[in-house]
Amino acid sequence: MGDIQATMAANVWKVEVEEKDVVKAGDIVVILESMKMEIPIEAEQDGVVTAVETAEGDFVQEGQVLLTISEES
Repeated sequence: MGDIQATMAANVWKVEVEEKDVVKAGDIVVILESMKMEIPIEAEQDGVVTAVETAEGDFVQEGQVLLTISEES
C-alpha cells in the first residue's frame, strides 16, 4: 500500500481518479495549483485507488496524504 502525498502546500485543482480506479506508475492522479502553476502528482506504483483523502478546492499542506493506492490482487 502506498500513500500519495502533497509535494507542497497548495490548492487541489483537480482530482483525476476515484476509489477503485486502476492506475499505473506515472499516471497523473491529482493536480495541485500554487502561485498560478499547475503541479501534477503522479502515481508511484501500479495498483488500485483505495482511498481519496482530498477534494477539488481543498487546501493541502506539504506531506498531507492525498490518496492511497494498493497493489492489484
